[in-house]
Amino acid sequence: MVRAGAALGAGALWAATWGLLLLSVPVAGQRSSKKVVHVLEGESGSVVVQTAPGQVVTHRGGTIALPCRYHYEAAAHGHDGVRLKWTKVVDPLAFTDVFVALGPQHRAFGSYRGRAELQNDGPGDASLVLRNVTLQDYGRYECEVTNELEDDAGMVKLDLEGVVFPYHPRGGRYKLTFPEAQRACAEQDGILASAEQLHAAWRGGLDWCNAGWLRDGSVQYPVSRPREPCGGLGGTGSAGPDGGGVHGGVRNYGYRHNAGERYDAFCFTSNLPGHVFFLKPLRPVPFAGAARACAARGAAVAKVGQLFAAWKLQLLDRCTAGWLADGSARYPIVNPRARCGGLRPGVRSLGFPDSSRRLFGVYCYRAPGAPDPAPGGWGWGWAGGGGWAGGARDPAAWTPLRV
Repeated sequence: MVRAGAALGAGALWAATWGLLLLSVPVAGQRSSKKVVHVLEGESGSVVVQTAPGQVVTHRGGTIALPCRYHYEAAAHGHDGVRLKWTKVVDPLAFTDVFVALGPQHRAFGSYRGRAELQNDGPGDASLVLRNVTLQDYGRYECEVTNELEDDAGMVKLDLEGVVFPYHPRGGRYKLTFPEAQRACAEQDGILASAEQLHAAWRGGLDWCNAGWLRDGSVQYPVSRPREPCGGLGGTGSAGPDGGGVHGGVRNYGYRHNAGERYDAFCFTSNLPGHVFFLKPLRPVPFAGAARACAARGAAVAKVGQLFAAWKLQLLDRCTAGWLADGSARYPIVNPRARCGGLRPGVRSLGFPDSSRRLFGVYCYRAPGAPDPAPGGWGWGWAGGGGWAGGARDPAAWTPLRV
């Protein structure tokens, strides 16, 4: 794998018919790794494109180079007449434009404007550098090189470090159509997970006995501990060792009618640019007070995906349930202990309590660079002693105060 933030260098040793291209990728704190790419040079001088095998990996907010090189008889044609085009595969037969270059003329499209540029590491380098990578950048990209008469293309897969999490809204399980599942994940700071991401999460121990939508329109669910209510102990319809069996697997319902059928969702999120923290008020707060509590600390109520990212990538561990933005109550456990919901790490859920129920805290998210208005602490109170209604203090006037 090619890691984010690495300086991609390239050298080419061309023989009469075969060339050997070495991509050296030093990774901070690790030994450098090499990718060897064999390129066949045709006698006719045809354009030959080669991308690095496997995938390149980064995280949200990172910078990554999608490696692509080409070779042909430059003496016969010259590099100025070569067109370089990058597209993203959005469906098996559908592409969206990312970047195009013809000589000195370069253009990025859509959300890639201002973030995409060529690496320009010598003649024959068509590698594309992506900055401030987003969740939506995940997927497969095609590098196409065209001269006056010939063209060739290669594929690069961009993967993201992150976490897969199951999700259903307050209305209950199996309530989401495919478009609704896409929106639900986006509202919780995520995207629908891919089948590859779900399979990797299952290999990491994810066990969830409710089927959910994936980004390709299929419906699946991962079972690490096989049991009768979760597809049984057999392996039919599973992706795993022995087709599932006693080892579990990813149960697969196949591609469904996304406009009419309803399931849960499996979402994916990546690295957080900001910070999630638990805020404990002086007294328990209902859901309506959670937003005011976080606002008093220059933050907003955390979304479900943000809490999962903080648990997985920032190792947030807190044995106290708190409000989240969707009205659910959850808490993250990195170091399992019996009094904190069992012996497996994960984000524990108390479901969707009544919004008037008072919880002992709230999980807040502070964006990068946002100041903390009350770094010394905070509490609840009535400014100036006011807020009386009918001889009793009015909860609507109950506001966060610095203490």
